[in-house]
Amino acid sequence: MLIAAPTGSGKTFAAFLAAIDDLLRQGLDGALPDAIQVVYVSPLKALSNDIQKNLSQPLGEIRAALEADGLPDANIRVLLRTGDTSPADRQAMVKQPPHILVTTPESLYLILTSERARETLRHVRTVIVDEIHAVARDKRGSHLTLSLERLAALSRHPLQRIGLSATQKPIEEIARFLVGTGRPLPTIVDSGHTRALDLALEIPPSPLEAVMSAEVWEEVDERLAQLITEHKTTLVFVNTRRLCERLTMQLSERLGADRVTSHHGSLSREKRLEAETRLKNGELKALVATASLELGIDIGSVDLVCQVSTPRSIATLLQRVGRSGHRLGAVPKGRIFPLSRDELIECAALLRAAREGQLDRLIIPQRPLDILAQQVVAAVACEEWDEDALYDLVRQAYPYRDLPRKDYDDVLRMLSEGFTTRRGRRAAYIHYDGVNRRLRARRGARLAALTSGGAIPDLGDYRVVLEPTETFVGTLNEDFAIESAPGDIFQLGNASYLIL
Repeated sequence: MLIAAPTGSGKTFAAFLAAIDDLLRQGLDGALPDAIQVVYVSPLKALSNDIQKNLSQPLGEIRAALEADGLPDANIRVLLRTGDTSPADRQAMVKQPPHILVTTPESLYLILTSERARETLRHVRTVIVDEIHAVARDKRGSHLTLSLERLAALSRHPLQRIGLSATQKPIEEIARFLVGTGRPLPTIVDSGHTRALDLALEIPPSPLEAVMSAEVWEEVDERLAQLITEHKTTLVFVNTRRLCERLTMQLSERLGADRVTSHHGSLSREKRLEAETRLKNGELKALVATASLELGIDIGSVDLVCQVSTPRSIATLLQRVGRSGHRLGAVPKGRIFPLSRDELIECAALLRAAREGQLDRLIIPQRPLDILAQQVVAAVACEEWDEDALYDLVRQAYPYRDLPRKDYDDVLRMLSEGFTTRRGRRAAYIHYDGVNRRLRARRGARLAALTSGGAIPDLGDYRVVLEPTETFVGTLNEDFAIESAPGDIFQLGNASYLIL
């Protein structure tokens, strides 16, 4: 099933209802085993945290209702597994699996490839892919579709797939992307993506140039501070982590350091969760964020969304503005701040497209062979495969539906005969039995799959640690670190740090 509905309409909870109902019925019959039956996949760790927290409330209310009626408690457990999950929690999850697993595409791949953890996925019945548009447009989506096919082959039950998004075009192709080839087109519930929006451009008094001047930046900061003061809670979106920290510092000087903070992927998990909690509790006047808070179901009562610089796509604009107005009858309110003359034209076009109900067309990558090589090594590291059977499994994934056999054979040849890595080493990860047409893993294949998987670019970031407590604060981009020297000061979160 594919559900398309505006942001904030409750589609995520709708997807969970049928699965929770099935788990409750099993619990009432006394047959709810300690096994993962529902896997929720989110493209962002912040959204995963959000889902886990927001599921606890309805499950708690269901538990109270069962107790009031004298019925046994199904004790449905929800656990989170992302890159932030501690090794101890991961081991505990293997010993006592939850009934609902909340994870990311990369963590699902790691669980499928892990020797022990993959056994917890043999009873999965339902997979929910939230914000499916966010992964379908790049290689992360291709990677996820192969993981879903591996999961379908591993599970002992037919796999029900549910996709969710507010911005999907063309929706029929996204539906095929969700279920793969050789299967019927899923049921599409399309309630549209448009809703009433309060959108406007914010243009500074001074003329916009090709590059922002200090004078114009000052005017933008003043206008942002004014808008934040006029509203209870404001979410400010930017496109880069560096701009996020810079804008946080500038707004903190005007509004107070305790009323403004930042949220982006370079911050530690604790810092991000603290920012999310303070926002939901109404302790912040403004939160400056990158795409780390672009998606989600509940970030509290946000009255205004400000987009600094062009969001670059209609879908991104709708998603970000849709973070506001999460109340019955409320209208999402957004203000866009172009930073140059070129951006002014682009933002005006985006505003017009949003008002006319248009959407960007998603271009799904076709047959990325680097992703295929990763998943082949991971699959073979877990079990021996017949080469034809693995080829058939790969072609069930929508991006690989037209994969030529020659390309598949070339990938197998490269992985079996070896190739030169970036460090100049010769690497071969699988053994190809040409007589029996079987694929087996070589020594080190599983380790390579676990440490080198995924489609997110590998950045050489540096950890920022406070001395002498060894408290992890976040990471520093390698480009900034290379350009910096001892004695330089940089901003991370609400604090300034000195490079030693």
